[in-house]
Amino acid sequence: MGVTKKLVMIHADDAGLSHSQNSATIACLEKGTVTSYSIMVPCNAFEEIALFAIQNPKFDYGIHLTLTCEWHQHRFGPVLPVAKVPSLVDENGYFYKSREILRTKGKPEEAYQELKAQLERAYDFGLKPSHIDSHMYSVAVSDDFFKMYIRLGKAFGLPVFANQRLMKMAGLDPGNAIDNSLFFVDYAHLASFEDFKKGHLRSFYHKILTELANGLHVLLVHPAFDDEEMKQITINHPNFGSEWRQMDYETFTDPKTRSKIKENDIELISWREIKERFSV
Repeated sequence: MGVTKKLVMIHADDAGLSHSQNSATIACLEKGTVTSYSIMVPCNAFEEIALFAIQNPKFDYGIHLTLTCEWHQHRFGPVLPVAKVPSLVDENGYFYKSREILRTKGKPEEAYQELKAQLERAYDFGLKPSHIDSHMYSVAVSDDFFKMYIRLGKAFGLPVFANQRLMKMAGLDPGNAIDNSLFFVDYAHLASFEDFKKGHLRSFYHKILTELANGLHVLLVHPAFDDEEMKQITINHPNFGSEWRQMDYETFTDPKTRSKIKENDIELISWREIKERFSV
């Protein structure tokens, strides 16, 4: 793209997962440095965050297309009846816990119909998303799944979040998924469990912000509170658990993070601005 500036979207995933996730995400939008967020339609707190989105249209949001559910006790499944998408669910009718199981058992056409239904539910509720992205980036479990993802974006006239690093993390060779119409984000940044084990994630994020190259960057975060609700949801799952999410909330409502952005001559950007600037 030839970007000669440091353009950064600080993007909050998983809105709609819980009241805690919604509350922390809203705080990061209203008083922090998060510039975009995405909503999980199949989850219990969808309506709460959808109402916020409608009442606060100045904040940029997309739909966090969901085909997996990683939690041990907090389970959710498809918007469509299970009988219509049997390859996407376990014996209890919930989404699989991992991308690996989805890759083995899931049928791309059933995934297309389910994700289409998630988007239709969002539009029926009154939402006007700026883009689509993917929970756990499960749309990249195979070439056929990723083609389904691109097809979905074209059907709804929405840009899809595509990044080569995330594709590789999900097990997909980016070279097999090249589409001349596809807009790729240069850099995606995501904390790892090793980063979490070293201490407060603020240090990781500030290091990222300090060392950015010119280009378009997306920094993926998951703000929530380390409260009883999130502890129960993330029980026995410290990776992206409640403590991790509290760190994300604290980092992106911290004035020091805003100062770090200013010090490094970073321009914050949203999906709406990306669409305007790059004609996506």
